[in-house]
Amino acid sequence: MLHRRLRIRTRLTLSYAGLVTGCGAVLIAIVYFVMRFVPSYRAVAALAGPRPPIADAHPTEALMITSADDFLRLYLIASGVALGLLAALGGAVGWLVAGRIIRPLAAINAAATRAATGALDHRVGLAGPQDEIRDLSDTVDRMLASLERSFAAHRRFAANASHELRTPLATTQTMIDVALADPGAGIAELRALAVRVREVNRANIETVDALLDLADAGTGELTHEPVDLSDITDAVLGELADEAASAGIELTARTGEAAANGDPVLIRRAVTNLVRNAIRHNRSGGLATVRLAMHDATARATITNTGAVVSPDTVEALVEPFVRGTGRTLTRGYGHGLGLAIVSAITTAHNGALTLHPNPDGGLTAHLDLPRAQ
Repeated sequence: MLHRRLRIRTRLTLSYAGLVTGCGAVLIAIVYFVMRFVPSYRAVAALAGPRPPIADAHPTEALMITSADDFLRLYLIASGVALGLLAALGGAVGWLVAGRIIRPLAAINAAATRAATGALDHRVGLAGPQDEIRDLSDTVDRMLASLERSFAAHRRFAANASHELRTPLATTQTMIDVALADPGAGIAELRALAVRVREVNRANIETVDALLDLADAGTGELTHEPVDLSDITDAVLGELADEAASAGIELTARTGEAAANGDPVLIRRAVTNLVRNAIRHNRSGGLATVRLAMHDATARATITNTGAVVSPDTVEALVEPFVRGTGRTLTRGYGHGLGLAIVSAITTAHNGALTLHPNPDGGLTAHLDLPRAQ
């Protein structure tokens, strides 16, 4: 139980000192064994007469070697002193070495402690050789960066969702208050109010449904089966043909073939959102195309549209909830701002990739890469 109460630096120091002392003791024992029991050993006898008694002898004469036993006795005394010094030196050096080893762990612990309090902007930033501790430090830094991005995205999502839902509710409240404040409001005015409230309520229902779809797409609970992207794309193009025609968008027929492995319902939702975005975020007389292709390990659907020029700096933000092509806006008729966020969540759940590229002449090109069907 004692080793559980000792700090790691103390345990390392004791390990180093014990190892050095143990090696020294073994070496002393081997030398003693050889000198004591090897038959060829001979001690040089004193040339003069008999040894004086130890009590009457001079200090230098007390240490005089006159027999093998004297030599071995002095050897053990000297070895014991040397072994004690070796243990002390090993402990001191071990303490310093252990301190250098665990210093990076203290920095990692400090970063983890700050992260536990909610401060995710701190990084370990450990320098030095690329060893196991450096790998651990880099992993912690990547984890902190990922957590910081995730928490920031969640905070933005909560703020945007609250704003997106609060505004139509406030609008409804205002319309009702205005109608009630008019004592002469007739049936026609009340019916018009009911129609407007119904439209606002319908938009709210669509937003909530999209939020539920976004949550379901992020759970990762998927069915995995071969999915023919060609059939799904053809069905989506037929479904959205009338919307494209009313917007003055030329929706071309699908080209290419592809088959993916995944959930057919979610994959169809992803393709539908991409094609619908290509129609809605376009210009009158514009173009929207869909191409399919097979690569080594992926099936790719590429959706390209014309439209306004998109800044490369804003492309990455388009996959965030409630972000539309011209920024986060409450203008109805351009969707609820969750289409690409749902596609991104579906793609992540399938271990795929969604890549967005702005076109030089305007519009956007979206590459939806999914695992290829075996």
